[in-house]
Amino acid sequence: MRVILFGATGMVGQGVLRECLLDPEVESVLAIGRSATGQQHAKLREIVHKDLFDYSAIEQQLSGYDACFFCLGASSVGMSEPDYERITYGITLAAAQTLARLNPEMTFIYVSGASTDSTEKGRTMWARVKGKTENALFQLPFKAQYMFRPGYIQPLHGVRSKTKVYDFLYTVLGPLYPVFKLLMPKYVTTTVNIGRAMIKAARQGAPKRFLENRDINALSEDRG
Repeated sequence: MRVILFGATGMVGQGVLRECLLDPEVESVLAIGRSATGQQHAKLREIVHKDLFDYSAIEQQLSGYDACFFCLGASSVGMSEPDYERITYGITLAAAQTLARLNPEMTFIYVSGASTDSTEKGRTMWARVKGKTENALFQLPFKAQYMFRPGYIQPLHGVRSKTKVYDFLYTVLGPLYPVFKLLMPKYVTTTVNIGRAMIKAARQGAPKRFLENRDINALSEDRG
């Protein structure tokens, strides 16, 4: 399986990249982003691409892939709805529309979030925008689309958040993750589980189009 990965320098993307590089059924990974990961691996190739709204300059390098794991995202804190929509909806659809045209047999997996609003009419701004993005992705002619809607994500194996406040919280809360998992299994997952579940969904499909933490965890543990 050949994979394109967006957001490989972010927390979720770091975890997904790790699992892709470890999985023997992932033949190669093309990481696309504004900055390089700094990693070296025989299966990894990177394209540093500054304009994430326009892929015309690199289109010839984007064909022949089986899956796209879109882990790129931004916090809505302090942002207006138009600005947040431009990043969340605009960047995602620019990439997805290009890939759907070049790879119609591709499976596209998008990292959304718990409580995303598919109606696009709710009170929470980020949830509306994420819902609009999900809905637009389902209109594209991919082989399959899956929306991952994680809640709390515990980073593992040295994965770090680029946001200092979040990184501090994850460090503090990390030792409590086994307790959270025991008491609230529906609401917690890990970067490992997200990566493994993405690979499984791309390779063999998933039981539903929207996957929340419980679904992500179940899929990651299913080795079939």
